[in-house]
Amino acid sequence: MLSLLPLLAAALPLVLASTLSRRSINGPVITSNFPDPSILAVGGIYYVYSTNSGGKHVPMQTSSDFVNWVPVSTDALPTVGAWSNGQNVWAPDVVQLRDGSYVMYYAAESATSPNRHCVGAATASNPQGPFAPVSTALVCNTDQGGAIDPAGFSDVDGSLYLLWKIDGNNIGHGGNCGNSVAPIVPTPIMMQKLDASGTAFAAGSSAIQVLDRDNNDGPLIEAPSLVRTSGGVYVLFFSSNCYAGSLYDIAYATATSVTGPYTKGPWLMKTGTPFANLYSPGGADVTPDGTRLVFHADLGTTANTRQMYTASISISGHTVSI
Repeated sequence: MLSLLPLLAAALPLVLASTLSRRSINGPVITSNFPDPSILAVGGIYYVYSTNSGGKHVPMQTSSDFVNWVPVSTDALPTVGAWSNGQNVWAPDVVQLRDGSYVMYYAAESATSPNRHCVGAATASNPQGPFAPVSTALVCNTDQGGAIDPAGFSDVDGSLYLLWKIDGNNIGHGGNCGNSVAPIVPTPIMMQKLDASGTAFAAGSSAIQVLDRDNNDGPLIEAPSLVRTSGGVYVLFFSSNCYAGSLYDIAYATATSVTGPYTKGPWLMKTGTPFANLYSPGGADVTPDGTRLVFHADLGTTANTRQMYTASISISGHTVSI
């Protein structure tokens, strides 16, 4: 009779790897609609903020253990900047400044350019706000489709940067997410240095392009989130393909300088791989230490309800792993 021990021994590492991998993603931890989540950790508490839903411009929830999340009843951004019509407030991101205050970056529709978004800033003395909007927008790019998906980044030398997506597919020529019919419109990720207040660009600075879509990305790239490892590698997380479909994903690119050049790596997550319960994962944000990730995935197979998931990740050199 053949012994099963060698076979079991060979299979055990695969079973353990699968089990450990699956434990590194949890969720949905927020089952209500919570698209484009961003995360901030302060004093042992995690704060997450999302695209408008439930009658709030910026809903938020908190957790003390990164597992159980509690909704906050108030709107983190009850009033948007005077530059906006107050519609479609998307993808907020909050950073803490060195003086202990907080800045929120968010995208909202322009009051003067219908169906185009601008990115603005708002300030608060605590992570829950209420954040008070700055009266003028930071960037609009309305002639190129608008500006969305802002993300703040603080480098090791204290320099502050803003990243955002130029919403080129908003003026595309049709098809998937409005941009799969030739000629394909660029959807670049941009970066510009901020001043110490975090609410205005640094004097003499200019916007630079750090990444753009290619044929492997479908109609667009979007949702930037940047971290720097202790080894000096900059890892730029982003999503590609159309959010309303099975090809939406979470990917990343790496560089050894904050301004690039960035080299795209493989996708990190996509529908059904490696987790069969995920459909259209994307809109990710990572903690500054590069160990925890929040993102959304669809309830069912439509983007009507995008629920929040969490993940534990590791970065080794230029490779990100779940």
